[in-house]
Amino acid sequence: MTHLNLAKSETTRLLAILAVIIFISFFLGLGNAPLFDVDEGAFSEATREMIASKNYLTTYLNGIPRFDKPVLIYWLQLVCVRLFGQSEFSFRLPSALAGTVWATSIFLFVRKKASNNKQAFLAAALMVLSLQVTVIAKAAIADALLNCFLAITLFAVLRHYETGTKSALHLAFAAAGFGMLTKGPIAVIIPVAVFFIFALLEKDIKKWFKTVFSPTGILLFLCIALPWYLLEYRDQGMPFIEGFFFKHNVNRFNTSFEGHSGSLLYYFPVIMIGLMPYTGLLFTVLFNLKKLLPDRENRFLIIWFCFVFIFFSLSGTKLPHYLIYGYTPLFILMARSLPISKHPERLTLWPLFLLALLAFLPFFVQIAMSYTSDAYILALLQGAIELMGRKHLFVMMTTLIVIMAIQFMPKLSAGNKLIATGMVFALLINIYLMPIAGKLLQEPVKEAALKAKKERYKIVMWKVYNPSFLVYSNSFVERRAPRKGEIVLTTVKQLDALDKPAILYSKYGIVMAKLMQ
Repeated sequence: MTHLNLAKSETTRLLAILAVIIFISFFLGLGNAPLFDVDEGAFSEATREMIASKNYLTTYLNGIPRFDKPVLIYWLQLVCVRLFGQSEFSFRLPSALAGTVWATSIFLFVRKKASNNKQAFLAAALMVLSLQVTVIAKAAIADALLNCFLAITLFAVLRHYETGTKSALHLAFAAAGFGMLTKGPIAVIIPVAVFFIFALLEKDIKKWFKTVFSPTGILLFLCIALPWYLLEYRDQGMPFIEGFFFKHNVNRFNTSFEGHSGSLLYYFPVIMIGLMPYTGLLFTVLFNLKKLLPDRENRFLIIWFCFVFIFFSLSGTKLPHYLIYGYTPLFILMARSLPISKHPERLTLWPLFLLALLAFLPFFVQIAMSYTSDAYILALLQGAIELMGRKHLFVMMTTLIVIMAIQFMPKLSAGNKLIATGMVFALLINIYLMPIAGKLLQEPVKEAALKAKKERYKIVMWKVYNPSFLVYSNSFVERRAPRKGEIVLTTVKQLDALDKPAILYSKYGIVMAKLMQ
């Protein structure tokens, strides 16, 4: 009885610490930066138009149907806006909450399997504090929510495979159904493919067929996902099928969509940066694959990551956040690899190297300015230098020194040193780097939009695409070349092509001007 109470006490303590880490990484400064274009602006504007039109079925962007993603993320953003008002915090809150559930699912999965609270805590903390997850869980887009459902689906699939429990099977189909409502077929493709490869290698393909074609599971999945798809098809007809399934799903894999292309090596630098400050643990996993492979669950996790990495490397459209769909198994494998790491003290070299590079960022910006003649890029680079100022080197070097000092604390275990390093890293992102990026890239768009709203300007958007402008101005815009007498939102790069522009607003390369008649 005493042992049970101690275990519960330890679980409670670790969950409390995890809650603090989640707050620092996901919620601290959630609404401080303006919405980032294109994605955050597009998702948020679609939600704003949903609220304004009271059409809760079809999403619109600038008055045109938006078939990019299914409806669930917009509904969640709508609820948050209704509760807390229209703000960056409200639009981003669903992602932060989804990230919280995602982290909790990792903790519960590892703890249930390994009966190891510390390993479960480390796996969840690594996930919460890694660079790409820290960013994606604060973004007003669908990816944190999708990753949450993917994790629950695949955890439940493995649980059902090992135990045969119906509850795990139903949980897997339900989570996949909600994933289908979040981002479409990819929520089904990844679990089905990963489980198929796993079952094939385990020589248990019958189990795959029995699981995937479970009548009750399929019925549950259809009850969750199908109604919206049927209603949307009834409302929009074939344009929905062509726009959503063909354009935004099939074509994304077959071709380079919206210029987002890359070589087969595209995701190697992505993962090196995206896992910061824990990139070193990736190599620990790779160097210890032989020790990890004999465990069946580890094989499942390795297949999960490898499938995602290869699948999206072969895809015509490549975006950095696609790889996050395979990060969940990596964090678990990293937590399991740490105890067998021969040189855990070297793991900190990766974030220290990145911080050293960031410390010299103003110097690199100055060099970049001498290699470009693009007026807009020059304005951005000059703005970056102004925003970083003299404090930049001090902030980066202080962060570097603090992380180095953590490594010389003898009472901290290797795992706790990694977590402390991650917390310092997350604070740097949330308190310093993210606000600077917001001020440089998006504050001009927000300020121009608020001025347009106050003055009731009718705007033409030319040679730029900033959906966040629509959110802040509460209006639609026309996207075309401006005519005499009209007010245009563009960049300084385009000013020479305009006839007698009177500047109404200008900052960091973003310009709002009126063409004189």
